[in-house]
Amino acid sequence: MRVLGLMSGTSMDGVDAAVLETDGEAILGFGPTGFRAYSGEERAVLRAGLGLWPEAEGLGAIEALVRGTHAALVAGFDAVDLVGFHGQTLAHDPGGRGTHQIGRGDLLAKETGRRVVWDFRAADVASGGEGAPLVPFFHFACARWIGAAAPVAFLNLGGVGNVTWVDPRAATPETPGALVAFDTGPGNALIDDFLARRLGEAFDADGAVAARGKVAEVVLADLGAHPYIARTPPKSLDRNDFHGYLDRVADLSTEDGAATLAALTAACVAAAARHFPEPATRWLVCGGGRRNRTIMAMLATLTNAPVEPVERVGLDGDMLEAQAFAYLAARVAHGLATSAPGTTGARLPVSGGRISAPG
Repeated sequence: MRVLGLMSGTSMDGVDAAVLETDGEAILGFGPTGFRAYSGEERAVLRAGLGLWPEAEGLGAIEALVRGTHAALVAGFDAVDLVGFHGQTLAHDPGGRGTHQIGRGDLLAKETGRRVVWDFRAADVASGGEGAPLVPFFHFACARWIGAAAPVAFLNLGGVGNVTWVDPRAATPETPGALVAFDTGPGNALIDDFLARRLGEAFDADGAVAARGKVAEVVLADLGAHPYIARTPPKSLDRNDFHGYLDRVADLSTEDGAATLAALTAACVAAAARHFPEPATRWLVCGGGRRNRTIMAMLATLTNAPVEPVERVGLDGDMLEAQAFAYLAARVAHGLATSAPGTTGARLPVSGGRISAPG
């Protein structure tokens, strides 16, 4: 199948689109990609929806924005058999109210004339899972595609950080022991929010602001006792679960605050490695955080294996999540699992997602 994957992540910088050729098991080829940036005004609309659940008022404008931007991107792709549409996560509380990704795939199918797979997470939550992370099954396929022969870790640093430990020697991604995956902690979200307040900047380009600062170790001193860090996987985060650290750096200079938040991201990743069944032979990093040189340097000092952007193995770190939802859409269409106990804590392997036809 030739599948178009769409992804708007917790960093809320825009919509990624990528074509993947797959049978739902192996990666057979990579196709064209696209990106549609959100304007400052659009980001403000999305931010206003953070924490809101489906019954809240005022969601119509957010849904229309999400669906409209995605539909505009779909229009630029030809000869696509299927579309994987993640939507925009507004709230995530798997142990309580569930998970909320806004964006109606049934209406997107009608607008674009394409068959759309959407609502990927609800079935996993209903099966007792965290509903996240869902990308690990694609990471397994990537490990096979790059020819890995020993365990590797794929680290995604978007708004939230998440890691997948992959054993490519396993038969399938749902095989017990093949995958261990969970959210590590903040990725770029806290740094982005901090610099938006201080400088009006959307992010720390290349980690330059953090590079000029000094880490306030006292802010990180009790990180190990944080309830989330202390939990064993499976586990997942809402974008704002670590927002209390913004108050902790409020009295620091802009440079020191950015450096401390970068160190927080790296320390959370390092703490995650204790949950791997065996050490990863290399760390492959995707998402915007791989461009933050300060975070990457901090990671290199905290891990006992090479830390490299996924481009080193021929993958596209900007489009990996969009490609992942193309891959997951193909699996849903074929009735294959998209999550398992080792990735989300679901009771059994789950094939999540709804399929909507244009008619």
